Amino acid sequence: MNYSSDLHTHTIVSGHAYSTLLENVDFCAKKGLKVLGTSDHGPAMPNAPHIWYFGNLRVIPREINGVTILRGCEVNVLDVAGTIDIPKDERKSIDYMIASLHEPLFPSKSLEENTKAILNAVDNNKEVEILGHLGNPSYEFDYEALVKKAKEKNIMIEINNSSMLGVSRNGSAITCTKIAKLCMKYGTKIILTSDAHICFAIGNFDSSIEMLKSINFPEDLIMNDPEKLIPHLKSKGRLLDL
Repeated sequence: MNYSSDLHTHTIVSGHAYSTLLENVDFCAKKGLKVLGTSDHGPAMPNAPHIWYFGNLRVIPREINGVTILRGCEVNVLDVAGTIDIPKDERKSIDYMIASLHEPLFPSKSLEENTKAILNAVDNNKEVEILGHLGNPSYEFDYEALVKKAKEKNIMIEINNSSMLGVSRNGSAITCTKIAKLCMKYGTKIILTSDAHICFAIGNFDSSIEMLKSINFPEDLIMNDPEKLIPHLKSKGRLLDL
């Protein structure tokens, strides 16, 4: 299987990451990754970039050093209504959004409220393409409802290697496995991500791959192959300049 795309990566502008965009690109080129999705935290996150940063993503070339660049954002879901922190008029340059809950901005609520926040974010924002680190044990969700919604909307659920390693959101591995099994049940697409906050972590999916192999997860639902990923996004009217 070709796992040469990573759509959840951060640069120094996220405020708590340590590599520049060009350092991330150069690492991908050396490692043989074909597609880099740069997805810095949305502006509501403390020390995240200004909203104009995302409105200006169009200036980033589509290809640098042989690596195809996708322009993304890890948006913050702010409330149960599913409000996110990128206004509609600042989304023209964004290819995809990862919708995530983060404790500083959305302290965990009831299972029902946490689930509604994600469902509403998906229903109200067509640019949401990936559901971020749902395995976070700080939040309880109706996982079946989220997996079914992702299937309905033809979007992807992230299997976050940083979560699997316990580098972030320690204790996620058991829940990530449960989510992966539900994706198998409903035929929901997943994408392996590093959630890299330094260039050396980009493209590291080892723990996620090991887990997926242990449950015999079908390769056809894994979207990291550029030959699958790019047409998937193009089918939604994105990446028309590729």
